[in-house]
Amino acid sequence: MHGWFPENVSTFGADIDRLFYLIYYIVTFWFILAEAAILWFLVRYRRRPGTRVAYVRGDRWRELSWILVPASVILLLDLGIDAAGARVWEAVKLHVPPDAMQVGVTAKQFEWLVTYPGPDGRLGTADDFSLNGELHVPQGKNVRVTLRSEDVVHSFFIPNARLKQDAVPGRAIDLWFNLTRPGTYELACAELCGFGHYTMRGAVIVHTPEEYGQWLKQHTA
Repeated sequence: MHGWFPENVSTFGADIDRLFYLIYYIVTFWFILAEAAILWFLVRYRRRPGTRVAYVRGDRWRELSWILVPASVILLLDLGIDAAGARVWEAVKLHVPPDAMQVGVTAKQFEWLVTYPGPDGRLGTADDFSLNGELHVPQGKNVRVTLRSEDVVHSFFIPNARLKQDAVPGRAIDLWFNLTRPGTYELACAELCGFGHYTMRGAVIVHTPEEYGQWLKQHTA
């Protein structure tokens, strides 16, 4: 476990976690500071006998600084978050490893249909085979998923891989991951997609390379 997160089994999961905690701590700090300031102002400037109300126009630099200084600090922090996030986004979303194993995933109410290439190693040929709700992958291997939807918007979500991607009707969207630990992990839909949304669950089964080879032989025989 990493804090309150599910166990990370992805090669880029640690980068996602660090980015999350960076944003979390910055937002938490400013939230506490803002709430403390509100409470202080409520006490300091509460209505009291003998104290007259003053109308503050906010057109002097001393008064404007209460807005300009925090806004500048937050802008700098936001630019820092954008810079850190851009590096992670580029690694996860923009560059699919060219040597990745190909798998097709089609989302539809309310199931995941996973299509594997047959002996020729290519998707979209006659020797492909499909499984319902089971995504089998080898440990330590780059996996490229081509994601489609047959009906409405779904969201392909593997919490342990720190991976989430919407499946949009009419589009084929590529994503990739590399899982480092054998085991069975949850595949969920993270987008409300209809009455049976809560039943749209599958499993990601990570095999050792040897076990995956045996599994693949059984299904392509």
